[in-house]
Amino acid sequence: MMRHFALALCMMWLGLSGPGFAQGASGVVVELFTSQGCSTCPPADAYLEELAQEPGVIALALHIDYWDYLGWKDKFGHKRFTDRQKAYSTFIGSNTIYTPQMIVGGVDTIEGSDPAKVSANIRRHKAADPKVVLQLTRSGGGVVIHAVAKTALAQPVTVQMVRYTPLEHVAIEHGENAGHTIAYANIVTSWVRVGDWQGTEDLNLTVPMQGDDPVVVILQQQGPGLILAASVLK
Repeated sequence: MMRHFALALCMMWLGLSGPGFAQGASGVVVELFTSQGCSTCPPADAYLEELAQEPGVIALALHIDYWDYLGWKDKFGHKRFTDRQKAYSTFIGSNTIYTPQMIVGGVDTIEGSDPAKVSANIRRHKAADPKVVLQLTRSGGGVVIHAVAKTALAQPVTVQMVRYTPLEHVAIEHGENAGHTIAYANIVTSWVRVGDWQGTEDLNLTVPMQGDDPVVVILQQQGPGLILAASVLK
């Protein structure tokens, strides 16, 4: 076990247990920053619901909190998702954030709802030669993570674990979307940094996990930047 995970592994254990392991599926991560209080967000929310069904895509809705002042508090919203969106903006040298906004693969930014542009970026990421092979297995009360870099990485990557709720319908009573019932897909409920991986040796660890909600593991350059690998267990 690499020393870089010494602290994180206080809450982890190695190894497999029990028969019949469920396997993860790799995909291109599409993050949607959205809000129930944003009148221009529903088309993007609907498109993300479509993306959630697309093979090879890991669609994630991160509900921000800075629209809550308009009279409707987004029950899925959280400051940590607003902070993640701001971190992306800072990393690319921008002083502005938008809703809706999609980030494809950790690097491609699309403001508004532009399915054609998002789809083109997804195809480009799918066609790229992966630098890292990532495998996930659900085992007992944990998720087993195994990753191998094809060549040693030039910089460490952040290992992140994400949980999400697949679908909820929300009746909006106030604010810009008052009177509408909107479907929200793949609503992120937890986004946890597990640790850093140097990418010079294989990564092998097991992370404890509670509940049946899907889990995503993301290996991403620091910044946040390019996502080198991602896999989802449903």
